[in-house]
Amino acid sequence: MKKVLKTLFVLLLFPFALLGQTKGIVVDENNNPIPFVNIWIENGDNGTTSEQNGTFVIDVTPEKKLIFSVLGYQKKTCKATEVQKVVLQEATFQLNEVVIVKTKNTKQLEIGNNKDSFYQAFENGPRIDLKFFPYLTTYSKTKYIKFITLNADTRIENTTIKLHLFSVDTNGYPDQELNKKDILTTLSKGVNKSKIDITDLHIKMPQNGIFVSFEKLMIANNKIEKINTDSDKNKSKGQTTFSPFVLYNYVEKDFSFLFKGGKWIKQQDETFQNTKTKIMIYEPAINLILTN
Repeated sequence: MKKVLKTLFVLLLFPFALLGQTKGIVVDENNNPIPFVNIWIENGDNGTTSEQNGTFVIDVTPEKKLIFSVLGYQKKTCKATEVQKVVLQEATFQLNEVVIVKTKNTKQLEIGNNKDSFYQAFENGPRIDLKFFPYLTTYSKTKYIKFITLNADTRIENTTIKLHLFSVDTNGYPDQELNKKDILTTLSKGVNKSKIDITDLHIKMPQNGIFVSFEKLMIANNKIEKINTDSDKNKSKGQTTFSPFVLYNYVEKDFSFLFKGGKWIKQQDETFQNTKTKIMIYEPAINLILTN
């Protein structure tokens, strides 16, 4: 009996013995560190972000692969055992001609408001959640995106967050980033509606719509350490979360997209293949303010 218990104990410990902290650094071809790189376990739910100096730490088993992606560089997939130094190559793509037009800024229109706004925040892990804004003909007199507004519960002063704007591909999926540089912003402490000015990006509202998303950065500056105490067992356990807690609306949609394992996954009701059944989803409380 003791031998059986001993064997069972070893088997239970075995999977956890393989899970350990993997450390590395992400650099460019000139050996300069790349900050705020999105790092995901391939086909998994876990991920992290590189720090300002390019370093990162992630819990992963050796047989897994990690996906590294950041604006301006080619996406790269590496074995978890080969990420002590990850070199990303600059992305080469054909830039569309940017026509810089001086906006009049005499009109403003906020879009994206929900009728019944019910906000909820989650202590979630690494996420890139987005909201789709369809184009309406009524936007013809306010074509340019001036502000992105974001509702968030920020627990740390000067929390850093990254925003993205994606075009829509022929299948309705998020496609290319419309912003040619990272949109990084810092949020003030508290439950606030922050307004991020992107006028200098000169982005016109696309006629097939636009996806706007936030990326939660799993970096030391955003880290919150909590100690939870179980009074019954007289034990304390540490818990790590990351600020901010973006607020969400619970809304009815035809479908939603989830960024998981380094790719976008479409979520919809699969029970009725031939009908347009709507689903209830949590959508980030993001709005756009347009101008002329």
